[in-house]
Amino acid sequence: MRLAAFNVENLFDRAKAMNLDTWSEGREVLEQFAELNRLLGQIIYSDADKRRMAELVVKLGMEKSDTGPFVILRRNRGKLLKRPTDGGVIVIANGRADWVGSLELREEPVDEEAMRNTARVMSDLEADVLGVVEAESRPVLSAFNSLLLPAVGGTPYRQVMVIDGNDDRGIDVGIMTRENFSIGMMRSHVDDRTAGGDVIFSRDCPEYYIATPKGSTLVVLVNHFKSKGFGSAQSSNARRRAQAVRVKEICEALLADGIDYVAVIGDLNDTPDSEPLKPLIESSLKDAFRHPQFDDGGFPGTFGLGNEGNKIDYLLLSPKLFGKVTRGGVFRKGAWPGSRPKRWETYPQVTSPEHAASDHAAIWVDLDI
Repeated sequence: MRLAAFNVENLFDRAKAMNLDTWSEGREVLEQFAELNRLLGQIIYSDADKRRMAELVVKLGMEKSDTGPFVILRRNRGKLLKRPTDGGVIVIANGRADWVGSLELREEPVDEEAMRNTARVMSDLEADVLGVVEAESRPVLSAFNSLLLPAVGGTPYRQVMVIDGNDDRGIDVGIMTRENFSIGMMRSHVDDRTAGGDVIFSRDCPEYYIATPKGSTLVVLVNHFKSKGFGSAQSSNARRRAQAVRVKEICEALLADGIDYVAVIGDLNDTPDSEPLKPLIESSLKDAFRHPQFDDGGFPGTFGLGNEGNKIDYLLLSPKLFGKVTRGGVFRKGAWPGSRPKRWETYPQVTSPEHAASDHAAIWVDLDI
């Protein structure tokens, strides 16, 4: 059987702020959005909170309207703010109970050719079990499966599953399986918390129990760890380390229960030598990239141009599952290869970075189970 993982970077829509010309511009918008969302969710608004919320509303382009270029403020009932005729914004609510509504990121469609290239990768991988990172929702992933895969000559997967996670931007993790690889029990860790009460996983760390035609049970944990892009490096590193520690605990419990075949797959947003990933990398799990039958095509990274510092996608396998690997590799045909010179062969339709299926390459292993 073939097990694979692919960060699709959203299938149909993504936040407009994430499509800005520069990464720093998008990061600033998303950080302002996150801060305003946090302040709006407080039970009581202090005078300082109100002033900061007003500043952020203006910075996000909503001084004159609830619809900004990248963010929408939905006010259903109650009174949150007023906009004086001479400009500016004044927050008049004293707390979250004074109004009903939400703050949302505006979305726009992903490039159509990029969507088709994403579908080509998902089809040409020929995976029996595919972990998907950055899917908007189960309905979206299911629609992509049933509509886009046949459009590029592919066969839809038999089962599609996404459990809603903690990211309010619609960045979830899911799984797709072929005929005879049925998903049985599922367990979510969306509400796992630290000793201090903080939610551990940025999205989720779902456990999917999959029956293989040979009668084996494979438990797949699909993950997308905290990125380096938003918040301080210290807080991001601490969050990823907490996630690595918790995943290690979950895997150790599974192995102690007699489950031999366990795989942690997905985008862990850090390199194998990083301190945050150390608890997981130095656990009993083994990185498929280190298997003698794994071929990275001469490029050790999985993100961007495949440089060593961009090895952030993983197939971490339990010892007995690692022993069942027959071969593996990195599928780069949908990824932008650079231009001077091109680093790898791509689909003819990948004529610019905007048409790439994703900034991530897909990764896979064949397993004799």
